Amino acid sequence: MATAKPYSTDSLSFCLAQLTVAAGEGLGEGKDTTINETPLDRALLALRTRHVKAAGGIERFRARGGLRPLLVLLRRTAAAEPAPPPSSPGSAPSAGSNGSAPSPGSAPSAASSSRTWPPARLRKTLDLALSILANCCTEGACRAEVRRLGGILSLVTILRCVKTDSIQNRTARALGNLAMEPESCRDIHSAGAVPLLIKSLTACQDSQCLQSVVRALRNLADSPQHRLALAQQGAVQPLAELLASTPDPALTFALVRALLELSQGCSRAFAEQLSLGGGLGPLVSLASHPKGAVREATILTLANVCAQGLVRPALGNAGGVEVLLGELRRLRGSNGASPASQQPLVRAVCLLCREAINRARLRDAGGLELLMGLLRDSQARAWHPGVVAALAGFLYDAGALSRLQALGLVPLLAEQLCGEAGEEEEEGKEAASWDFPEERIPERAEPGSLRSLRSWLISEGYAGGPGDISADWFPEHCLPPESSEPSSPVPGAASLQSPRTLCTPRRSSAATPEEPWGQEGPALLLLSRFSQAPDPSGALVTGPALCGLLAYVTGAPGPPNPRALRILARLTCNPACLEAFVRSYGAALLRAWLVLGVAPDDWPAPRARPASHSQHRELGEMLLQNLTVQAESPFGIGALTHLLLSGSPEDRVACALTLPFICGKPSLLRRLLLDQGGLRLLLASLTQPAPHPLFLFFAADSLSCLQSLMSPTVGPVLPSAVSMDLDPPSPCLYEPLLGPAPALTPDLHFLLDSGLRLPAQRATSSTASPFFQALLAGSFIEAQMDLVPLRGLSPGAAWPVLHHLHGCRGCGASLRPVPPAGQPLLGSEAEEALEAASRFLLPSLEEELEEAVGHVHLQPQGGPESVGEVFRLGRPRLAGYCARWILGPGQCPRKRALALMGLVEAAGEETGPLTEALLAVVMGVEAGGKGPY
Repeated sequence: MATAKPYSTDSLSFCLAQLTVAAGEGLGEGKDTTINETPLDRALLALRTRHVKAAGGIERFRARGGLRPLLVLLRRTAAAEPAPPPSSPGSAPSAGSNGSAPSPGSAPSAASSSRTWPPARLRKTLDLALSILANCCTEGACRAEVRRLGGILSLVTILRCVKTDSIQNRTARALGNLAMEPESCRDIHSAGAVPLLIKSLTACQDSQCLQSVVRALRNLADSPQHRLALAQQGAVQPLAELLASTPDPALTFALVRALLELSQGCSRAFAEQLSLGGGLGPLVSLASHPKGAVREATILTLANVCAQGLVRPALGNAGGVEVLLGELRRLRGSNGASPASQQPLVRAVCLLCREAINRARLRDAGGLELLMGLLRDSQARAWHPGVVAALAGFLYDAGALSRLQALGLVPLLAEQLCGEAGEEEEEGKEAASWDFPEERIPERAEPGSLRSLRSWLISEGYAGGPGDISADWFPEHCLPPESSEPSSPVPGAASLQSPRTLCTPRRSSAATPEEPWGQEGPALLLLSRFSQAPDPSGALVTGPALCGLLAYVTGAPGPPNPRALRILARLTCNPACLEAFVRSYGAALLRAWLVLGVAPDDWPAPRARPASHSQHRELGEMLLQNLTVQAESPFGIGALTHLLLSGSPEDRVACALTLPFICGKPSLLRRLLLDQGGLRLLLASLTQPAPHPLFLFFAADSLSCLQSLMSPTVGPVLPSAVSMDLDPPSPCLYEPLLGPAPALTPDLHFLLDSGLRLPAQRATSSTASPFFQALLAGSFIEAQMDLVPLRGLSPGAAWPVLHHLHGCRGCGASLRPVPPAGQPLLGSEAEEALEAASRFLLPSLEEELEEAVGHVHLQPQGGPESVGEVFRLGRPRLAGYCARWILGPGQCPRKRALALMGLVEAAGEETGPLTEALLAVVMGVEAGGKGPY
């Protein structure tokens, strides 16, 4: 048929020429009656089916200027349609939009055009032109050109004037393609297309047309402002109604995609219209759809809707809680699921915990276990604040709290206090609990006022509303929980409780508005609730829980939340917690962390801490005093005695270590630690595997406290000071024998292994000890020799021996073989001299040498590593010196503990000398014979 014509539609030039002629001269020219088609119809058909769809065809069509006449043709054809009924208020204006270009030529009037062409012909032309334009708008440059030529207003006019389903379908498709760019999307909104598209949702019956309209609305929701505008203009309700009624799978998929896009940052208007349109039930049903894309879009929509409190109860009634929990559980169990895919569901599940009805559903569906799993997951750290806030919703659900405690919530909460958690998302007031919507923004009431009490009674469910409470109605057990806590349980607590920036509680109304509410607020609220149990020891008086609380109190950037201080005070005042504080080394931890300023992370290497040690010391002393009151009561004495006599070996050691911290009565300490063997048990445990990271620090501090309690008037004395830089305190009696011209003539020389000859006097030397009496004045051959060999002595080790043989006492010769502090003693001349003094039966020289070693290596300002070096010499008197250096009242606690570590390492498996030395010092008795005590 094409060969029979003088022109061919295969030519793009012919098609563009026909399009230009129709746009400039009218719609009725050139009719071919033989085939009942016009050249324009054939040109439009060829453009749609052949030229535009070819590779690069849209670009060629645009480059050849086809868009301008196409848009002019659309305007003329739309104007030739019969006039529509009067438009509703807010419909699109008829004036040109910004950037529109005037059409060439003068358009014929509607009357003349409609008389020339029947409506069927006009609709066919319009149909083809719209189809071409919609296809062209899939390309970015064409979209920009259409927008520049004012095509958006033309499409809106067609949408308003021509109500045929096919025309509406193609117009909506073109608008949807144009809306893929933000600039076009903004112009479409400004042109008033949204109300027309919404009207088409209810007027059209054709599924293809509805899908195009739904797609256009979805693409128009490209920003929060546009999504809000769509919801406020009523776009959501008809979408929800269609979802509830349509059986078409393709339309269903389009609807759930549109609802998902509109639900981003879910607004109140969206939630209200979705609920009014009955969309919650169908969405929950579609969550089990066999098609994955439908299922995923539906579940994400439900997750987004949870941001609005007003719709969450209805969502729970529709089964949304179980759906969201199941999907989150599935993603958590899938190795390929990314954190980003889980984040909307985690947020939704946490928000669902704000209403009582949903909390019950979540608890029954295993949601507590799922939330606890999130809290244990280190990779989910960014969600931990929201999870803890969600769990705070179960504050007064006794069954849920018991289950959470059994699942290990308390140590996880304590970890949250000092851990680095992710930042929470800012939420609007619409996300607040909908249990009491009329109380969502309560007036700030003065603490203690009737209004404050009314607000609390309503928030906790004791009353349904303000009308249920009269001025004389004060239930006996309905006081706010914090009112039963001591207002200032800590001496000096005012300094620790200085106000911070107050934040209105968003997650739980159980906290009074005056209470500081930071990121740690929900965790502290739950911990406070656990601490109010009759016996909270099993959960809260444990190492991890106490470490978390203390880390928060001492490490908070500002003043800590007073609730944390009240928790600690409440625990230390509870008699049921006494044994737990002993077993867990809690009392020792309080003293080390708060009073001495040494936390587990600070041991053995120190770490910088906030400079508020005086406040922490005051708090620690108060808490220890609370424990002392419990320990010295009849109940406490019985509990501690039972623990020390009948407890496990670990409990007995913990009890012996803790007693000096919480018991100030020497008679009770003597009975428990001495008469019943507690102290020896503690000393024997020093070389065993440490039950606590700070065990040796605790032990050193405990022994020091015990020594001061048992022997308060006996102060540890270190070896007498002998200075090498000053004149000796006593004259040297050996010096006259030295030099080339000695003042006294020696009658004897001692020969050392090195060949050195040392002068001596036989009469004086023979009286120094029984050894030299037999050697020099007895029947041995050496008594007749003028040169007596002394084997196994170096010159440095022989020097103090020769001085001692000639009567020198305290002349300073004993310091010569002692190496400086920091150098090893084993293998030194000092060890050699001590061995010689013992071999030659010179006990006073041994004592003098030991004093010299102690003076050089056990100075109060010396390093703790020297203590182990001295102890390794294996001498009881030196072991006593080491013990006294460790347990001295003015010693630094850290150096004391480090020195005890060195002693334990030096003692090895031979613990007897260490035990006896420490026991002697603690009890204030001499160790290893006479010494400088």
